[in-house]
Order: sequence, then C-alpha cells, then structure tokens
Amino acid sequence: MMRRNRFNQALAATILAGLALLPQLAFAQDGAKISADSKIRNIDGVAAVVNTGYVTRKEIDDRIVALQKQGGKLPDAAALRKTVLERLILEKIQLQNAEQEGLAVSNKELDKIIADIAAKNKLTLAELKVKIAATGSTYERYSQMLRDDVIISRYREREVEGKIKISDAEVDNFISDRNRELAGGGKPVRSSPAAKGEPEEIDVAQIFIPADANAGAGAQAEAKKKAEVLLREARGDVDFLQLGAMAAKDNPKIKFQDLGYRTPDRLPQLFYEAVRNTGSGQVANAVVKSPAGYHVLKVLDRRALVTGAPEPQQAAPQESAITPQNIMVTQTLSRHILLRSRAGLTDQDAERRLAGYRDQVRAKTADFGDLAKKYSEDGSAANGGNLGWMGPGDLVPEFDQAMNRLQIGEVSNPVKTEFGWHLIQVLERREAQLTLEKQRQFARAAIRERKFEQAYQDWLRELRDTATVKIINADDPAASPR
Repeated sequence: MMRRNRFNQALAATILAGLALLPQLAFAQDGAKISADSKIRNIDGVAAVVNTGYVTRKEIDDRIVALQKQGGKLPDAAALRKTVLERLILEKIQLQNAEQEGLAVSNKELDKIIADIAAKNKLTLAELKVKIAATGSTYERYSQMLRDDVIISRYREREVEGKIKISDAEVDNFISDRNRELAGGGKPVRSSPAAKGEPEEIDVAQIFIPADANAGAGAQAEAKKKAEVLLREARGDVDFLQLGAMAAKDNPKIKFQDLGYRTPDRLPQLFYEAVRNTGSGQVANAVVKSPAGYHVLKVLDRRALVTGAPEPQQAAPQESAITPQNIMVTQTLSRHILLRSRAGLTDQDAERRLAGYRDQVRAKTADFGDLAKKYSEDGSAANGGNLGWMGPGDLVPEFDQAMNRLQIGEVSNPVKTEFGWHLIQVLERREAQLTLEKQRQFARAAIRERKFEQAYQDWLRELRDTATVKIINADDPAASPR
C-alpha cells in the first residue's frame, strides 16, 4: 500500500513543487507559450530568440523581482541577469521540445494537481484562488506556470532517467566491489596506480549541498558552512559515504554518491581540477563551488586505465567464499495509524485526531497498537498497524523521511502522504543483509543515482548547444512600466 513506482514519485514531487509557486505569483512570468502578438513584443521587448520562440525582458525582470522579494544579498545586476536569462532559455527549449514530442497535461489532470496543492496548503480551491489574486497575479497564469512545470518534469524524466542504461555487468561489478570492501574490513581494495604520465581512472565520491546560484547570501553562506563542516569531518577516520548518508538523513536535500571510475575527461572539469593532485583515500583540499551548490570530494581510488583484455581475476577464490547477501542496509520496523483522504474528512480534522492519539500514547494512557487496531484505515490495522521490516526506498518519501527521523519508541507528529494522514511509531532498527534480488535492486538504484547527475548536466548542455539562440538585448529592463 505504501509503495509506489517511479512515475508516481515524480508526479508527487511535481505536486509538492507546486507549493513553492504560491508565494512567487507576484512576479510570475506571463506563461511559457507567450503569444507572438506584436504589441507584447513592443511592450516587453525581446531579450533572446529561442528557436521559434523568444524570452522577453519582462520575463527576466519578473524572475529578478522574485529573487529580490526573497531577501538576502544577490550577485551584481549583470551576473544575475545573465543567470536568469540562461535559465529561461533552457526552460523555453525544454517546453518546445516537449511540445514537439507530444507531451501535454490535460485540463482534468491539471485540475487534480491544483486540488492536491490546495489540500496540502489546507485551502479550498476558492481560498487558493483568493490567495493567488492577492499576489497580483491570476489563476490562469498560475495554472499555466504549473502546467509548464509538470511538462518539463516529465520531459526531463523521459529524456534523462528513461535513457540511463544499466547493464547486468555493471550490477555484478558493483556487488563485487562492495563484497571486496567487506572482505577487507570495510576498506576499499586499492587497484594498481598508474605510472607517471600513463592514462588513469579516478574513483571520486561526493557529498553535495545544494545552493542555487540565485539564492540569497544567507542561504549561500549556510550551505557553504555545512559543506566546510562535512569537509573537516571527512578528513577524519570516517567512512565518506556513511558520512554522506548521515548528512542526507538530517537534510534530504543533501545528496551523496560514488561517481565510479572515470577517466579525467569524463569527470566534471571542476571536480578534476579539485582532485588532480589528490591521492587515493584522500579528501580534496577545499570545498568545490558550482552553480548548483557546494561539493565535498574524496578520491576513493586511482588506477591505471585498462585498455586491453581484462586482467586475470586472482581474487576469485576469495570472492567465491563471499555470499551474495553481504550488502548491508538499515531496516526499520514501524507501525502506523492511517486516516485516508476522503470526502467529509478535512486535513485539519485528520491532523487533530491523530494529534490526540499521539498525546495519549505519549502520556501512556493508551497503547499505539490498540489505537491502530481500532482507528487505522488500512490492512495493517489487524496487526496493530505493524508494517514489517522496511528498507531504503520501500516506502513513499514523505513517510520514509519522517520515520527515519524518529528514535526507537518515538511517535511522530501527523504526517501527510498521497494516501492520507499517518501517525508513525518506530519499534526497532537493524542492519540486514539484502537478499540476492534486493541486492541487485539496491545496486541498480545506486548506479542510477551515480549516473544521473552527469547525464542530466550533459543533457542540458546538449539542449543548449543544439538550439538556435540569439541574444538581442537582455541587459535593459522591459520598456514599459510594471
């Protein structure tokens, strides 16, 4: 019941992202599909021609006003304007390509997404429209912005994630590498280093702390400070990827990944420059700043580039003694009380009821399992809400994140997911060995995460390079008064 496929996860993420549009409507763009009406051209002024469409100076002005209303120190005006223009150009290209590919969002589907956004904001649709109008925008403009966001999200998912290929050999190698690490007491087995001047491959891992280039000075400083703290910790005797996992548990926006063995030309240039002279097992000297945020890097290994036949597997006898269930993950045993979303039960009522159950459990005047049997509205009710042992990715993200923040025995505050409202209690945690099937699923997910960031950046560069873009006059603001 609590599980869902990747498509539904992407849609849920898009719905949640729609919440962020509410406080931004005062500076919303006039929609991605701006009419070619000459009056609009004269009023707004064209900043850039993008294939058969264009970006107006007013669109740039609106985005800049958005950032200014968020507060904080911004880059100088010229740099900020250039960054915003590039973002709008990329959005325009993606929308044009998606339209050519026939991607669309029906009015019925859009209405459902907007209804979900209103519910998550604890608003009726009428109240949401009033809130939109109060920003000085219109419901039609908001709807168009949200439609564009959903289309872009789906286009990216299809063009990037859908085209990442993972072979069985890659999965086998990933599992083999993890098994060798375990056989070596958790320390990676080092490969033969390249002789001076010989081609090599570098295995780099990163912990990524996002900070948009347009974020205010406060957000930038906070992200940089967090990255520098992680850099200092990484220099100690800690497992780098476990450090990343702990940081991501505290803040789900933080990402960590092992990029795998890559030749220097396949590493992001910023990364290679940072680790060019860094030895195996060493952390880069400083945090790396990119337009997306801050990166803490560690060289896990450097090895000679193998260009001929594969080397003999001398370690095979040792590996054959290693069982295929050696990849360990943290599993959580939890139980919940679910109140399903339905007509006649408002979010406020569901939250209030669950808060009452929570208070009874905390005051020890009621047992969580007894309450679940009586009130939970799913198949786990008969078992006192027990969900069994669950590992990473087995549950929907909102539930998983809330559960992972709880101590053993602790009861959560009410948590909203696509299924309704939940009260969660963690009963136990354990380190478990994955079954062969689960192990291969875990390996594929880890490899996909490793490949995605590079594939996404490569894809954006390709979109930009193959589009016909002509910058006309992006430096001046729109001619008309706002």
